[in-house]
This record gives sequence, structure tokens and C-alpha cells, in this order.
Amino acid sequence: MDKIMVFIPMYNCEKQIVRVLEQFNENVCKYVDEIVIINNRSTDKGEKNAIKFLKKMRLNIKKTVLRNNDNYNLGGSHKVAFDYAIKNHYNYLIVLHGDDQGNINDLVPFLESKEYKKYDCFLGSRFMKGSKLKGYSKFRTFGNRVYNIIFSIMLFKNISDLGSGLNVYDVDCLKNKYYLKYPDRLTFNCYMLLASNYFKQKIKFFPITWREDDQISNVKMMSQAFTTLGLVFKYFIFRGKYLKKDHRSKIIENYEAKVIYESSGEVNEK
Repeated sequence: MDKIMVFIPMYNCEKQIVRVLEQFNENVCKYVDEIVIINNRSTDKGEKNAIKFLKKMRLNIKKTVLRNNDNYNLGGSHKVAFDYAIKNHYNYLIVLHGDDQGNINDLVPFLESKEYKKYDCFLGSRFMKGSKLKGYSKFRTFGNRVYNIIFSIMLFKNISDLGSGLNVYDVDCLKNKYYLKYPDRLTFNCYMLLASNYFKQKIKFFPITWREDDQISNVKMMSQAFTTLGLVFKYFIFRGKYLKKDHRSKIIENYEAKVIYESSGEVNEK
């Protein structure tokens, strides 16, 4: 039986985090052993709201809230989660962003069929056949599709999304911690794609539902676009030599987080 954890990165999404946690019904939790929320030093009430809701959840799974010791950005929060999964002997790690754009129920059919077990990286895609976009602009959709084509050409593989908020990783593939030198910025997922290509990991995309309504995007579109274009061209030319460089703007020796809340089993705390 696979041991699976769900990692929820959270930064200033007090309005959305409860909606994300409401996705965890009994059908989802049949396959999940632990929910781990990692708060990246939010300045709003997201952490308080999450803990309040977790205390009311009557689900027989472990529930944990960690707070990063510093602002590590999205990539850094992934590194905290990867380390947690390795230390706690998980087989698979599901990433579900805390801003309620993706829905973990899109993954349930694949958890039931165990299709995810065939791949090292089972990645949600917003732009493949069967995916549904709600509130996502045509301009951004077009831009993403263009970049998917560019990455597909450079990686000699069909890439249908550079990084959505719903992904599954085989923890065994993370144990050498190749990802530590990748940027802590939003481009972290792009580097993970490049690494999967370089290390010849098995990748599969699956369709998801993606919506935007009250979420606040942290993406600066033009600078992000040029950065993303630059990194894939450098990888195409230099391959492993490029990936082995330290791409972080700030060197962090240890990505650490403090346990703020922890509970296991069926609870109903006050």
C-alpha cells in the first residue's frame, strides 16, 4: 500500500485555503495519509484559518501545518515538502496549491486506477485535451501554449504545461536532492521539468480543471516569460552542465520549517 502525503503551499490565501481543505472528502482521503500545509511566512490570517478548519475535520488522516523559518518562496516551500516526504518515508507526494485554482478531485480517478504509479512525475495540465479553464484569459492561454510548444521542441517531448498547481512525484526520484540548487522563485517547476528530461524520468500529463476568480497572481508576466525562455535555451545548449549550476539568487544551507499544528486520526477539537 502506497504511503501518500499532500503538500499544500500557502502564502497569503486566507480566503482560499479553507475552500482547498473542503476538497478533502472521504473519497479523496481513502488514498491520502497526511495533509501538510506549508505556510511561507504569510502576513494574513491564512494559517489561523487553516488550523481552525483542520481541527474540525473528521477524517482519519494526519494533519500538519508547518511555517517556514524564512520566506523561501514557492520553490523553497517545495524543498521543505520534499525533505519532509523523504524523512517520513512517503512513497508519493501530491502538490496542491493553496490558492484554490486546482482541485484534487481531478486526481482521484488516477489514484483509483493507480496510473500514477507508472510514472516518476504525474503532472496536471491546464492545456491538454480534457482540461477545463475557467476565468483564464485567452491571451495567457495562448502564451502558455506557445511556451509549451517551445519546451516540447527543446526537450524532444510533448510538454503540455510548464507548471500547474496539481502534481504527483515519486519520492524515490527526489532522494538525491538534485533540486536544491534550483531557483526558489516561480521558475522552480520549469527546472523540475528540465531535470526530469535530463535524468530520463518517466513523465505523464493528465487533464485538470483550473479556475481564477479571487486569487491574486504572483507572476510578473513579461519578466517571467523572458526568464523562462532563457532557461530552456541554456538547457538546450549546455544540458547537464547548466542544471548542475546553483541557480538560486540567495544561498540557503537548510530549508527548515517549524511545526505549528499537528494532529492524527479522527478528531473534533475545540
